[in-house]
Amino acid sequence: MSVTTNDQRTITNPATLHDPTPFGYSHAASAPGELVFIGGQYASDSTGAVAPGDFAAQVELSFTNLRLALEGAGLGFEHVVRLGSYIVEHDLAKLEVLGKNLHAAFGDRLPAQTLSGVAALALPGMLFEIDAVAVRPAG
Repeated sequence: MSVTTNDQRTITNPATLHDPTPFGYSHAASAPGELVFIGGQYASDSTGAVAPGDFAAQVELSFTNLRLALEGAGLGFEHVVRLGSYIVEHDLAKLEVLGKNLHAAFGDRLPAQTLSGVAALALPGMLFEIDAVAVRPAG
């Protein structure tokens, strides 16, 4: 079993399950403290409109917006224990783009994650959305 702990999160990947880290997630994550829920972040500009760009550009801007939402709550990527990712017309090429961004944001301490392939998202032109559950450290 692989267990890594720091002051914010404990990440667990049991040896009895496959190694999920190449796919951009961990099997379990936990932390003591207050839960903070971050609503869906997408490639939005300052007005909420979908910013122009291809899938890769939308994923990158969505992660920027997720970081800004976390910072607004006084948190960072290191506090995230769960992600929900939503990809329009999901395929392996899109999974590779997502994985690159996940590793850039989280390094080798990947939170638990569920990825859902969807037919459409809330606004025309949206190709990707991500939400998060973070933990504000106790104390």
